Amino acid sequence: MSTSAATAELAIQAKTAVLRSEGYWAGVWKRLKRDPVTIFCASVLFVMLMIIVFAPYIAPHDPFQGSMIRRLRPIGTENHPLGTDELGRDMLTRLIYGGRLSWFMGIVPVALAFLIGTFLGVIAGFVGGRTNMLIMRVTDVFYAFPSVLLAVAISGALGAGIMNAILSLTLVFVPPIIRVAESVTTGVRNLDFVDAARASGASAVTIVRVHVLGNVLGPIFVYSTSLISVCMILASGLSFLGLGTRPPEAEWGLMLNTLRTAIYVQPWVAVLPGVCIFVTSICFNLVSDGLRQAMDVKG
Repeated sequence: MSTSAATAELAIQAKTAVLRSEGYWAGVWKRLKRDPVTIFCASVLFVMLMIIVFAPYIAPHDPFQGSMIRRLRPIGTENHPLGTDELGRDMLTRLIYGGRLSWFMGIVPVALAFLIGTFLGVIAGFVGGRTNMLIMRVTDVFYAFPSVLLAVAISGALGAGIMNAILSLTLVFVPPIIRVAESVTTGVRNLDFVDAARASGASAVTIVRVHVLGNVLGPIFVYSTSLISVCMILASGLSFLGLGTRPPEAEWGLMLNTLRTAIYVQPWVAVLPGVCIFVTSICFNLVSDGLRQAMDVKG
């Protein structure tokens, strides 16, 4: 086959792959629309996102302004619909601003781990051999420790702070994403269209960019979304232990820590940050499950 014929054949295959991809994602969207639980949870997350993004325009009070004469007011207090905390700060305002840091610390580490883990996992799965063994054996070392213990140990070694917490959480979530990326890449590496591209003279970089990534990014992305809720819980736990966000910043885990002494005085006010963490985590989990089912062609 001549070079021009091979180029034309690759162009036809690429166009066909694009059309199939468009049809696949259209089917994914149709299946998602028929899943009321996923749509409801996604709507809840979207509303929460809009609230925390536009917090300065929605929050009724300054999140740092307190008053000792207004401390630990119950839910339903005038001008404080969700009461006040141990320093007299408005709980509704603190919860809104706290969502900013909680979401940030829940999404950013997973996003960074997704980029790093996908890169290393695809390399390990596509190249194979000693490269695969080196990357996967280092990954196995991290698997020897529970994720909670590893996050606490790294954060404790680095010291308290938002950036150190993000770094520790990123290191915790890179290994599982590497394992998933390596697994799906190994399954795609020897498929017919990859062999055809390799036989036509395409470089390894081109094969990975055009043929491999399009088939592995979906499963890796869906798996990564399921880690957001875990990351948010771990980030809140680090803040609760004093290894994450520092006072007087508003963050749901830190708010649980500062309000724990008030649980016998105003229990409903004290559990509000925990309710926010629970609802957000459940919604992220259900959306991830819905995405996985919608992207399953057999579903």
